[in-house]
Amino acid sequence: MKNKLTHHEKMRPPGRAPDGLSPKVICDIRILKELLMPPRPTTLVLPLLLAAGMVHALAASEPFRDPNLPVEQRVDNLISLLTLDEKIGMLAQVQPAIPRLGIKAFTNWTEGLHGLGWVRGGSVTATTFPQSVGLGETWDPEILRQVGAVEGYEARVYFKKYDGARVGLAIRAPNVDLARDPRWGRTEESFGEDPYLVGKMSVGMIQGLQGDNPKYLLSASTMKHFLANSNEDGRTSSSSDFDERNLREYYLVPFRMGILEGNAQSFMASYNAVNKVPDTVSPFIRDIVEKEWKFDGMVSTDAGSLPNLTRQFHYYPDPTAAVVGCVQAGITVFLDRFAAPLRDALERKLLTEADIERNIRGNLRMRMRLGEFDPPGMSPYDNISGTEEPWYGEKNKALARKVTQESIVLLKNSDNLLPLDKSKLRSIAVIGPFGDNVLMDWYAGMPPYTVTPFEGIRNQAGPNVRVRYAPDDNNGNAANLAAESDVAIVFVGNHPTCNAPFGRCALPSEGKEAVDRKSIDLDPAQLNLIRRVKAANAKTVVVLISSFPYAIGWVQENVSAILHMAHSSQEEGNALADVLFGDYNPAGRLVATWVKSLNDLPPMMDYDIRQGRTYLYFKGQPLYPFGFGLSYTTFEYSNLRTSVDSVNAAGQVLVSVDIKNTGTRAGDEVVQLYVKRLNSAVERPLKELRGFERIALRPNETRTVRLPLKGSDLSYWDAGKQSFVVESGSVGIMVGASSADVRLEKTIEVPLR
Repeated sequence: MKNKLTHHEKMRPPGRAPDGLSPKVICDIRILKELLMPPRPTTLVLPLLLAAGMVHALAASEPFRDPNLPVEQRVDNLISLLTLDEKIGMLAQVQPAIPRLGIKAFTNWTEGLHGLGWVRGGSVTATTFPQSVGLGETWDPEILRQVGAVEGYEARVYFKKYDGARVGLAIRAPNVDLARDPRWGRTEESFGEDPYLVGKMSVGMIQGLQGDNPKYLLSASTMKHFLANSNEDGRTSSSSDFDERNLREYYLVPFRMGILEGNAQSFMASYNAVNKVPDTVSPFIRDIVEKEWKFDGMVSTDAGSLPNLTRQFHYYPDPTAAVVGCVQAGITVFLDRFAAPLRDALERKLLTEADIERNIRGNLRMRMRLGEFDPPGMSPYDNISGTEEPWYGEKNKALARKVTQESIVLLKNSDNLLPLDKSKLRSIAVIGPFGDNVLMDWYAGMPPYTVTPFEGIRNQAGPNVRVRYAPDDNNGNAANLAAESDVAIVFVGNHPTCNAPFGRCALPSEGKEAVDRKSIDLDPAQLNLIRRVKAANAKTVVVLISSFPYAIGWVQENVSAILHMAHSSQEEGNALADVLFGDYNPAGRLVATWVKSLNDLPPMMDYDIRQGRTYLYFKGQPLYPFGFGLSYTTFEYSNLRTSVDSVNAAGQVLVSVDIKNTGTRAGDEVVQLYVKRLNSAVERPLKELRGFERIALRPNETRTVRLPLKGSDLSYWDAGKQSFVVESGSVGIMVGASSADVRLEKTIEVPLR
């Protein structure tokens, strides 16, 4: 098929300038185009930009560069200037440069779950925070906004440094999939099992990544993976099957919140199918995301998804049909080779050039909001030189430490073994395979430095305390060291990459991308290590550094103090030592239900949440409930009240409660608001999280926490009416410290309509 000529190319005689532009202006335009391609020193760029009429002239010739025009008008103009080959290139993961228009190459190959990760050509040095599960355990959307802001800024630095060739500004984060089952190999990438919590935490990170400038994005958030993607085994051909209520009340919720509340500019479709329809060609992209939520950005496949449509799902007979299905479904970026079957589809008139134009509009809108096509100096991020190294700065180090502190969960503390009093200690034994390393997960970047637990403890214990390390109990080393020490700290958990190639894990209790866990019990060798150390020293602390929940019943029953934290933070050792010695009071909260055994779980591929999954519908007794976490201090809840006693679907009620720190240490409390429909016509969750706030209180300080509750948050999806419905009747309002620790309750009413 021949490339279409633009209107100007059809009408303009060869060699003639565009109507109304003088030769001098044409020269100025050429100068500006050159400036827009390779980076030039600021001292050269600014004087040229200030030259009268030059920016105006360029905008008049190419309106897509005019920042004062509406985005749609700019997109229309740019598309009209593109050849067919250039339009096809706009569908690629790495979109080629277009020198004749002064357009640079654009890549969206940038991972960023907890700091900049994989990019083109490998990883880059970047501030590295705890894994996403750890970020979720902060229960602090504001600090996730700060994490996203650091990541977005560092991406901008590398974008400038490498002229967009290695690090792009469309960052693949956050993962808003729901951790409905602890066996899921990618639990580490999720903020948790609850859709409201995951949605709020995702919105925080998205807002940080994208910045707060009203016109220009700092970077563009690519949420993943759409939709109902929480099994690794068989993921390229499996189907997640469930009804409309599961879809609307659970699986779609964090994506909806990310788009409507966070204004996420992009998302990635997942490998799996939903109800036998592969997500890569899901009708939900057009029917729900675009039409209902008014999303207008970039939609990416996952790597390998295009060939999977024919090879794994056998959903289409050939690659051409598969590409047609993707384009018609709304895919705007392919992470696979797609050009040949796409050209075949155009030749056979299975697709038109207009179909391609429709899809690349989302990519171009996103790129325009990033300021890519605007004259230099317009974006607030243009002053970034590419020589900055913020990952070495004290500000980023402090934030990494603060985030890691907030992520640590105190699971048990009998007899107030913690915090440790350095003035009363002479010796500490650090024991276990994860005691003297900081392990990166699959998508992590390169931290500028790491502090291991052993290093952090040794540094903070001071010169008067002897700190020694034994990785295992070979020849009785660990037990002997524990017996000779005042306290023993045992580090157990999982290796985030299984210390093995892609797709392989030696231990059944470990998992990662492409591998689900077959067990949730602690590795027997690690459990035996804890037993031997505990037998040698009653003052034993267990630190579980893990990507997912474990069934640690014996440890809970027999060890005095237990902490949980995620992997990969550059400040892992410092933050942990802060908690162990009481310089920071832990207040992390679990983001999933930790069950006692696999017998408490439905089959892995049962995606119906109502079949006993998560705290929403689990009727058993968990080892640790959703939202659980202890403190070195105590808090008193009182004076629960609501602004009104009844609320309708369009209304809102303000729930207020007073929280007092009744202990002797300053600390954070995570106040959690749950609701329950008391007389519903359909099965509803046992309780649902509908608000939370993390607050800091000094001893004896009291603060009023106010949590808004919308009437629409009390709804359920009525498949018959194809809408959310708020029933009349009574609603239980519950406020407490976890899903199982409700301190105060009140009932409000939803009146008859």
